[in-house]
Amino acid sequence: AALLDWLRQQRLAMLETVSGQPLLMVHAGVLPAWTATKTVALAAEVEAVLRGDAPGEFLPQMYGNEPAQWSDALTGAARLRVIVNVLTRLRFCSAGGVMEFATKEGAGAAPAGYLPWFDVPGRQTADVTVAFGHWSTLGVLARRDVLALDTGCVWGGCLSALKLDATVAAPGRRVGGELIQVKCAQAQVPG
Repeated sequence: AALLDWLRQQRLAMLETVSGQPLLMVHAGVLPAWTATKTVALAAEVEAVLRGDAPGEFLPQMYGNEPAQWSDALTGAARLRVIVNVLTRLRFCSAGGVMEFATKEGAGAAPAGYLPWFDVPGRQTADVTVAFGHWSTLGVLARRDVLALDTGCVWGGCLSALKLDATVAAPGRRVGGELIQVKCAQAQVPG
């Protein structure tokens, strides 16, 4: 009960400024049509339900792959489920924002018609750095627009963190810092 209560109080998306540069932090990803501001606002909708008096009404409906595409017209549990799926499960999507959840391999394993969410042309968060985890087969990916930090601790890789410091950003990257890694004992077998 204590762990669930703590988890209910956590943010699903955070937009911060690091030395004057915007940094959007999510667990998994952001749909191409969402701006950083919209991402935080949509995350707040789910956070309000989870922190509310009756989170148990949503929790049994939270899991599922449908709907697989965002629409501003979505309401109720379907709307909240899409938001949760984007922020906690997204790896691949189509240029139109249709999500694909079966593929868990690296970016090069994109199914036909899909791309890593951060490579979709015209992505509305391309103007901010998006920091995320969730996708251990990517390893560390430090680009101008994305910072991927999941290095597979549960599979025997490292637990990785980035001590943020925009003053040490690599040329062409907005936000950088010191990568800190601790080797982990394998807790699960892949697959």
